[in-house]
Amino acid sequence: MRSVAVVAFDGISPFHLSVPTLVFGRSGTGVDAEPSYEVRVCAEQPGSLSTAADFDITVHHGLDAIAEAELVIFPGWISGHDPSPALTAAVRAAHADGARLVGLCFGSWAIAATGLVDGRDVTTHWAAAAAMASAFPQVRVRADALWTDLGDVITSAGVAAALDCCLHIVRGDLGAHAATELARALVTAPHRPGSQAQFIPIDTIDDGTDDPIEHAMVWARTHLGTTIDLDAWSRTAFMSRRTFTRRFRARTGTSPQRWLLRQRTDHARLLLESTDDTIDRIARDTGFGSAVNLRHHFHRALGTSPAAHRAQFRGTAQ
Repeated sequence: MRSVAVVAFDGISPFHLSVPTLVFGRSGTGVDAEPSYEVRVCAEQPGSLSTAADFDITVHHGLDAIAEAELVIFPGWISGHDPSPALTAAVRAAHADGARLVGLCFGSWAIAATGLVDGRDVTTHWAAAAAMASAFPQVRVRADALWTDLGDVITSAGVAAALDCCLHIVRGDLGAHAATELARALVTAPHRPGSQAQFIPIDTIDDGTDDPIEHAMVWARTHLGTTIDLDAWSRTAFMSRRTFTRRFRARTGTSPQRWLLRQRTDHARLLLESTDDTIDRIARDTGFGSAVNLRHHFHRALGTSPAAHRAQFRGTAQ
């Protein structure tokens, strides 16, 4: 039996709290096999805790559960609030004793605040990534992956990705068969392809601005199906190529070419979700030229194929 401590706090999301108890404790899964994990929900102050829903919960265990755990899980956290010195000390001590730390969704914030992931990659919900990167500049915050496994620290994106992350841990601990059987009981995929980038909303640009770079961005997005030459593109902003490239990077944080590639990918993503156009047609209409190029760049950006993305998201755009 592997010991698991799940850290609860006042205002926690009941769904996030239920994920590790479902996966590791098999509570409510209908799986008859004996669980391989002993799960304890703990809190800094045991007793009654409020939740983000319209009910309270009662937690029986304190921070001593962390000291005994092989797996310490933060199933969420309050963004912008660092854990208390007592909780931080308990987590750092458990980690020093060999416990693995898991941060699900905003739970990555609590782990980043311990200083144990300085200079390392951490995944969190894409909507929280910018704030977390600003709060912890020494941490490499990832908003593209569904989860990141560093061996001693495992972090995930939000909500459903927490299930992916926990099933990944089960797969590593108990094998693929055990993870697949548990996923079947939970009626979810044992391993989802793709990345969190698939779920980030597509940016829109305001064309009612006097910013010449913004005008150039609008022009490019209306000409994605054509070959866009950097010199011609810079002339739409009445700038030299060199000035345009410098101003564009200052405005967007990336090069014109990389930004353009992302716009083509996003447009392809939208067409896949909302039309019945063939992959070849979408490749032409988005400026990739061929289905081969589209598949290559789509997989690099989103971690999945155009066909798989269409199958997964076809119903969400209607």
